[in-house]
Amino acid sequence: MEIEKYRTIIQSIINQYSTSDLDDQEVETQIAFDLEQDRYLMFHVGWRGERRVFGCVIYIEIKDEKIWIQRDGTEGGIANELIAAGVPKSDIVLGYRSPYMRQFTELTVS
Repeated sequence: MEIEKYRTIIQSIINQYSTSDLDDQEVETQIAFDLEQDRYLMFHVGWRGERRVFGCVIYIEIKDEKIWIQRDGTEGGIANELIAAGVPKSDIVLGYRSPYMRQFTELTVS
């Protein structure tokens, strides 16, 4: 399996989003990579006036040799980025979709 390649691709995609994501001085874009558990996140932390900003934009896991997209708050879609980087559709799961709805995508069900 190409898990090491997948790790590199995922980290590269998240790093690209994190550097171009936000132009807000009060809200910081942060990333967190748990390399032992294969969890990769990008989130926003900060304030807009008196309103607290904290939210996950991207959350990806590698489990059972598949890339599970658990949260995708991007415009273009992380799955499309993964496919463009050479990841086969059969190795991508849209974890944020219900198991029933996954059957209607071109990606794997689980």
